[in-house]
Amino acid sequence: MKSETNARSSYQNLIYTALIIMAVVVALSFPDPFREINGFQLKKLIVPLLQVIMLGMGTTMSLADFEGVIKQPRAVFIGVACHFVIMPLLGYTLANTFNFPPEIAAGVVLIGCSPSGLASNVMCFIAKANVPLSITITTLATLLAPFLMPALMKLLAGQFIEISFWKMMIEIMQIVILPVVVGLVLNRIFRKSAVMINRVMPLVSMAGIVLIVAIITAAGRDSLLAVGWTLALCVLIHNLTGFVLGYWSARLFGMDEQSCRTVAIEVGLQNGGLASGIAVQMGKVATVGLAPALFGPIMNTTGSLLATYWSQRPPRSVADPVSQPISAQKA
Repeated sequence: MKSETNARSSYQNLIYTALIIMAVVVALSFPDPFREINGFQLKKLIVPLLQVIMLGMGTTMSLADFEGVIKQPRAVFIGVACHFVIMPLLGYTLANTFNFPPEIAAGVVLIGCSPSGLASNVMCFIAKANVPLSITITTLATLLAPFLMPALMKLLAGQFIEISFWKMMIEIMQIVILPVVVGLVLNRIFRKSAVMINRVMPLVSMAGIVLIVAIITAAGRDSLLAVGWTLALCVLIHNLTGFVLGYWSARLFGMDEQSCRTVAIEVGLQNGGLASGIAVQMGKVATVGLAPALFGPIMNTTGSLLATYWSQRPPRSVADPVSQPISAQKA
């Protein structure tokens, strides 16, 4: 049963990655249909789509997701700290190293300052990593985003563009916290329908993210063609270095193999959708939004490959029941 579920998750993730790559190619080749329809600017859909996606995340959450903070606080602290230290500093370093135009450089920092990617929990399951820890880190990083993202952007991207701490914090609260809280409430009220909701929302989220990537790619087509390969290389280095530094930082702190894999995935995967939404709110989706748009397909490709590689190499031992995947706990 576990192997069937593992294979199904891996297959779905590969389809998701293929759809994102296809969206980028189609939007680059035929940008106009993704820019406006009958005078309506499609980029206006990005924030509402993100709110629906975050609502879906909230419907899959419960208070039990926060138990990990109590059961393994040290592991959670290490994972969240590594994420918000490694990726922002990497983004800042790469933005300066590649000498991009200011707004594109700010986008590289922005994706580095974002919370964990929404696909990280699935990746961790496929990789036979510590899934409960992954869920807890993703949840906590997302809830901390309204405070840490503006602060880190002000500190690291202020040299490239003007950053308003309070404006960005309010925008992230509207995009993330409000929909997640509503989702939590709906999950609490409609428990009997939770199974149906949890089946539908991942598909809705997948479609939403694919559409967001296509819209951003079309909006920033000219800038992307000018710096595309260089920016793609920068994003790839950012992503892969995040995996490596995340894994070895966890090893340095003496964490077990499953948890090391989890931290690597949580650090290397970013919430590109949220970063894109912030770029839209800043009115710079065609420049600041480019790095987040590229990060999505790249991280899903590399993340899928890494998770598949690890799935063929199960950890030698499991430190404790909390470190076991959720499916194992429920068996």
